[in-house]
Amino acid sequence: MRNKKTILSASVLFFLGVYTYGQEKDSIKTNKDSIKTNNVEEVVVLGSRAGARSKTDSPVPVDVFNVKESSIILPQTNIGQILNAVAPSFTSTIQTNSDGTDHLDPAQLRGLGPDQVLVLVNGKRRHTSALVNVNGTPGRGTVGTDLNAIPSFALNRIEVLRDGAAAQYGSDAIAGVINLDLKRDTGKLAGQISYGGNLTPTANDHTGDFDGQNIQLDLNYGNKIGTKGGFFNITWSSQFRNPTYRAGTENGPIYNAYNAIEQRALNDGVNLSSLFTNIGNTPNSQQIVNYVHQYAQNVNYFSQELQNSIQGANTISALQSILKSGNFTRDQLNYFTDQELTYRGQERKDFNMQVGQSKLNNHQLFVNAEIPVSDNWKVYTFGGYSIRHGTSGGFYRRPTENRTFTGLYPNGYLPQIGTDIQDISLAAGIKGKWDGWNIDFSNTYGQNSFTYNIQNTGNTSLRFASPREFNAGGLRFSQNTINLDFSKKYDVWEGINVAFGAEHRYENFKITQGEEASYQTYDQFGNIWNGDPSQRATDFFGLPLPGGSQVFNGFKPENAVDKNRQSVAAYADVEFNFTNWLLVDAAARYENYSDFGSTFNYKLASRIKIAPNFNVRFAGSTGFRAPSIHQIYYNVTSTLFTNNQLLEVGTFSNDSQLAGLLSMPKLKQETSKSASVGFTYKIPSAGLSFTADGYFTRIDNRIILTDQFLRKDVPSDAQKEYDKLNVNGAQFFTNAIDTETKGLDVVISHNVRFSGIKLDNNFAINLNKTKQVGDIHSAGLLQSPQLEKVYFSEKSRVYLEEAVPRVKASLSHTLSWKDATFYLRNTYFGKVTGADIIDVNGDGIIDFNEHQPIGDKIITDISAAYQFTKNVGLTLGVNNLFDIYPTKNLTASTNNDQFIYSRSTSQFGQNGRYVFARLNFNF
Repeated sequence: MRNKKTILSASVLFFLGVYTYGQEKDSIKTNKDSIKTNNVEEVVVLGSRAGARSKTDSPVPVDVFNVKESSIILPQTNIGQILNAVAPSFTSTIQTNSDGTDHLDPAQLRGLGPDQVLVLVNGKRRHTSALVNVNGTPGRGTVGTDLNAIPSFALNRIEVLRDGAAAQYGSDAIAGVINLDLKRDTGKLAGQISYGGNLTPTANDHTGDFDGQNIQLDLNYGNKIGTKGGFFNITWSSQFRNPTYRAGTENGPIYNAYNAIEQRALNDGVNLSSLFTNIGNTPNSQQIVNYVHQYAQNVNYFSQELQNSIQGANTISALQSILKSGNFTRDQLNYFTDQELTYRGQERKDFNMQVGQSKLNNHQLFVNAEIPVSDNWKVYTFGGYSIRHGTSGGFYRRPTENRTFTGLYPNGYLPQIGTDIQDISLAAGIKGKWDGWNIDFSNTYGQNSFTYNIQNTGNTSLRFASPREFNAGGLRFSQNTINLDFSKKYDVWEGINVAFGAEHRYENFKITQGEEASYQTYDQFGNIWNGDPSQRATDFFGLPLPGGSQVFNGFKPENAVDKNRQSVAAYADVEFNFTNWLLVDAAARYENYSDFGSTFNYKLASRIKIAPNFNVRFAGSTGFRAPSIHQIYYNVTSTLFTNNQLLEVGTFSNDSQLAGLLSMPKLKQETSKSASVGFTYKIPSAGLSFTADGYFTRIDNRIILTDQFLRKDVPSDAQKEYDKLNVNGAQFFTNAIDTETKGLDVVISHNVRFSGIKLDNNFAINLNKTKQVGDIHSAGLLQSPQLEKVYFSEKSRVYLEEAVPRVKASLSHTLSWKDATFYLRNTYFGKVTGADIIDVNGDGIIDFNEHQPIGDKIITDISAAYQFTKNVGLTLGVNNLFDIYPTKNLTASTNNDQFIYSRSTSQFGQNGRYVFARLNFNF
């Protein structure tokens, strides 16, 4: 801790020292040329249709990150993690044990949802992911954009507009807009080979050493096309990432007394599970009783009292009563477990879950090209293809559980969720000038698909006939966008820019059913179960064996959908430069959707130049986010045997029969009102710039995913509708809440040149607070004060308000001298709150809002690069130098010591120290 504070303090003092030195140099006004400041400011195009301007002159806050230059020195290699490290207003961390979300990191801006930030590539709308985040993570119920489907090595820079912009860019841009600007380099082949991993005592389930190995190859090549500025630039990236293991040591019961007897019989060639399918009506009852008597005597750690009880039990039911886990205390079951582990030559860690980052193989291709067709017109295209295969672990299926068929898996098993994520995009267009107008006509297509392959698992109801791998179906989202844009500058006052355009967007969402065995339950004869409990396959204790692929049930035929919608939009954007000190930008946009109707939004922004280097800026806007087509049609249900009948539980779509019977309202757009005010200040002689922006965003009718409305809890009228469709529990997407977000962004940048040394210092901080306000919008037959905590549960409140840091700051320094570059960054992650409701203070009382606080931390990254020749360089570095981890979970949240750290918050992950080496080359 002392070392961490020392480096942070030195970093701050260094920043202040060079600032003071710059001020002294300005006041002394020496004639020496030993110091040179960089007066060429970064320019931005995002947030305005009037062309490029310096970011301090922009009427709205825009961050610019030069990825092409920083890729040499930064420890992070994918877009999400790069932004999480360098942009305090942005949050994205690797998730664990959350199904498909393990392979796609939800990204948030200014504390708002993953679906409330719009992503552009080369200024064109990027399609979202096919995945709906339905698990217990920040962003639950949302659909975000898969930033990591684009290789970061294909990027020139990233622009982040931190202001509501739906009136300019359309749906989703409530929190802001991220624009990914692709490389246009020509005449060289550039590449890098990176290798790294987590060197930490917590690696390999806290036994130490090294895990999470990552190998990545990036190649970029560009060349000219013709002699009039045409080019093509192509990028290939391959990543091979191993998982990390951050579980503790499984400390719960693993084996029971029956498991011990079963193993002794198996060692003698007798598989007890082969003697029955339904223990209640097997003809082999006496044979089973005899075998239990015989092999129980081989379990040398059973007490004499237990042995006597077993030998005295002469029926299956009597043996069930004696051997069932409920007859023993947790300590007794753990004693059985420890003895049995010794007998089988196993350790408790053999039964750990795979907690940490998932395994990934990721391959990406991206192209950017332009070809002039005349002096004033050019055609362009860009797009890419990526395929990502991920594997993550579920919860361990222990031998003591009826969902584990011990006839095949006597030691239980760890099921794995495999995903194949395929992403395709292609944009093409023509742009140029005609009679003073800038015209851009384009078509942008994108598709993202998730296919689930469940491995090392089983359909327990099939017993010995069960496959070990299942195709569980998948999700696919497609989007096609046509844009026609016009803009023209007029020489009036200090300049007026007029822009207008139109957009047509087509979207399709598809759910594909899985193979039959991935979702179906079978009877004792291997046929599809008809609901007769007497025909159900059971375990030894008479508990029914569940159907479907364990860990992830496949999508059923009833879940399969193939839905589409369309929208049309028109916008106008006028920018007035009344004088050289007053800029006003006004924008309006109308959109109409085929499924929910129309919306009209507007924005007004202004920048006032108080002094040559001091600007005040402010903006106000309305905005919207259309319900994603996924949220309207996503559904996944399971059939369970409850109260002697087959009943459905799960997520029901907004257009389902059940939603209609319950009078659940159709999803409509979220609407927002945003306001921001700030200032920018430059001291050119010192190479300093300051920006500060406060903001407020009110979102009405925010769409959330409810918790399960169980039949026993809903009003009687609703119960009648449940009974009509044989439903026991249902959750829905609904416009249930209103929220308010307040925050402040501060950015300070400094650069200086002296005696061949180049130094860049950057400090940024984001403070934000989101809270739910007003009443819960309950509706229909589920409108009841008692159900408001089902509509918007306490856990959901934490995911929304407290699972993402309210304070995040970074302080970075880049020092270049001759062929060497040194990089140091400290990032502060504010405290968050765990979502579990537990007894935190140990008073024996669990309050409805009692959660574990997770403390703030500082993460230090450091790296050094050296260019041996103009063609070859080497970078060595460490991310999380001091091996900092989040606050450990309290015992109640660890799931038998498996989740040492929270899996429901978003700070900086739980992988620990990452060391890497990177070979950079260009020819």
